[in-house]
Amino acid sequence: MTTSAELETPTVTVSPGTEATTTLTVRNDGDIVEAYTLEVVGDCAAWSTVEPARVSLYPGTSEVVTVRLAPPRSHEVRAGEMPLGVRVLPAEHPESVAVPEATVVVGPFHELRAELDPRRRSGWLGARFRAAVQNRGNTAVDVALTGKQAGEELRLAFTQGQRRLEPGESAEVGLRVRARKLIWFGKPVAWPFEVVAAEAAEGDTDGEQPGSSETLPGEFAQLPVLPRWLLIVLAALLALLLAWFALVRPAVRSTAKQAANEAAQEKTPPGGKQDATAGGTGDPTGGQGQEKGDGKGKPNGSGGAGSGGSSSGADGGTGGTQQSSATIDVQTRSGGEKKGTYKVPEGKVFGITDIVVANFQGDEGVLTISFGERKITTIALETFRNQDYHWVTPIQIQQNDTVTASVTCNKPGTPATGTQASECHQVLNVSGVLSDLAP
Repeated sequence: MTTSAELETPTVTVSPGTEATTTLTVRNDGDIVEAYTLEVVGDCAAWSTVEPARVSLYPGTSEVVTVRLAPPRSHEVRAGEMPLGVRVLPAEHPESVAVPEATVVVGPFHELRAELDPRRRSGWLGARFRAAVQNRGNTAVDVALTGKQAGEELRLAFTQGQRRLEPGESAEVGLRVRARKLIWFGKPVAWPFEVVAAEAAEGDTDGEQPGSSETLPGEFAQLPVLPRWLLIVLAALLALLLAWFALVRPAVRSTAKQAANEAAQEKTPPGGKQDATAGGTGDPTGGQGQEKGDGKGKPNGSGGAGSGGSSSGADGGTGGTQQSSATIDVQTRSGGEKKGTYKVPEGKVFGITDIVVANFQGDEGVLTISFGERKITTIALETFRNQDYHWVTPIQIQQNDTVTASVTCNKPGTPATGTQASECHQVLNVSGVLSDLAP
C-alpha cells in the first residue's frame, strides 16, 4: 500500500451553529510523486470540508490537513453520534485509496416556536383559539401548554395539554376560553391572558434541565348580552307605543264625538238637551216593519262597486213616526275611491241616534261619514274593525238629504277566511226615528 492516512482524534464533539476542527495526516509511502484528492464522506459531508482539498507529496513525505466540522443550527441535524470519514484518493494509484474514520458527537440544542391564532376574539361567554407549536430543536421534547390570567374572570382549557414532538414536528392544540359569568348590560370588557408553551429536553426525568419556552399573549373581549344601543331602541319603541295608545287612538274618537255634538246642537230646538256618547260595539238595528230607501252608490274615480242604502222601520207610536235604520254597503278596489249613500225619502225627516261602522276585513284606507253637506267624522280604517256612535238627541236629516259613506281604499285586508280580499269592503248602519215632515 502506497498511501496512509490517520485522523488526529477518534472522537470530535461539535454543537450545531458552531465549528470544530481536527487534523488528518496523509503520507506517501510510494516511490513516485503522488497527488491526493481529499473529500469528507458520510453523514457529515454536507457540512464538513478539508483544507486544502488537494495535496502533492514526494515519496516518503507526509502533510497535515485540517478537517472543519460546521453543522447548521437546524432540526435536520439530529443530536447524537454519527460517523466521519475522509477519503484520500491518489491520482496515480487510485486502487490505494484510504478512508480514515472517526466519530462526530453532535450536541443537542432546544428551540421552540409557538403561535396563538387568533390573538383576539370576542363573544358573550366564551371563544375558541388555536395554539400551534413546532419543535425546531434537534432532539425530541415533551411540550406542555398552560394558560394563565391575572385575575379569576376566565377559565382556560386545552384539548391536549402535553405533546411529544420529534425534531421539526408541529402540532396544533385547541384552547377554549370561557368567562365565569355573563355581562347583561354595559360596554364590552377585554380580558387579557397568556399561553405558555414550555418544553423539557429528552431524558430529563427530574426536571432539572431547563427547556426553552415561549409566552403568547391573547385577549378575550366579552360582549354584553344586551348592548346599550338595543336598550335605547327598545325604550324608544315602548315610548312610541305608549304615546299611540294614550294620544292617537283617543283623538280619533274625540274628533268624531265633537263633530257629532256640533251637528246635533245645530238641529236641537231652543231649550232642548243633547248628550252624545261614543261607545263599544252595539246593535242599532230598528224594530219591526219595513220601509224602502232610495239611496244608491255613486262612483267617484276608479274603484269597485258601492251599493246604495236600504232602510227598515217599525211603527213606534201615533201618526207618521217610526223607528228606522238604513245600511250603506261600499266595496272599493285597491287605490280607488267610492261613495255609498242613503237618501231620506220625500216628505220625511230622519232623526239619527246611532251609527255602527264595520271594517270586518281589516282594510287599510280612509272612511269619511257625512250627513248632507255636513262632514261628521273621518276615520283611518286600520284603527278599527267595528266602531259605533250614539246620541241621546237625534241628529235631524231633512228630506232628500243623504247619509254618505266615502271610502278611499289603500290596501284590502284579510277576512276570517284567511285569504286576502281583492277589494275593500265597509258597511255603515244608521238608525233612529223616521217621521213625517210637518206641513
